[in-house]
Amino acid sequence: MTTFIPKAVQDALDQARIDGLKKKNRLRVHVGEEIYPVLRLWTGGFSVEHDVVPQLRGLVDLYDGARHLSQCLIVASEEEGGEMRYEFKRATAVSDRAPLDFYRAPDAPIGLLGHESFGEG
Repeated sequence: MTTFIPKAVQDALDQARIDGLKKKNRLRVHVGEEIYPVLRLWTGGFSVEHDVVPQLRGLVDLYDGARHLSQCLIVASEEEGGEMRYEFKRATAVSDRAPLDFYRAPDAPIGLLGHESFGEG
């Protein structure tokens, strides 16, 4: 037994699936000044709506709402069911502080107080 779905029905199903993904997702990809909604995100990449988002390439930034998640170097992977999939060549997580070039013990003091702090000198 074979199952055949007319193209119009398949297109409607794909569009309904994409609309559902857009509603429940806060993820966005920033390319320069442009911002596009991300449909799905996985360990090795993400997908966007094929008909709405132009072909992306190079360095992009991923956001969850206003929170910057990572800076990524991407390549186009494949288009299927109205989604364009992109794979990460590199994905660097964003940190809110500069990286240390030395080990800091968890119990290390935050700062040192000098004699001026106690009214001496």
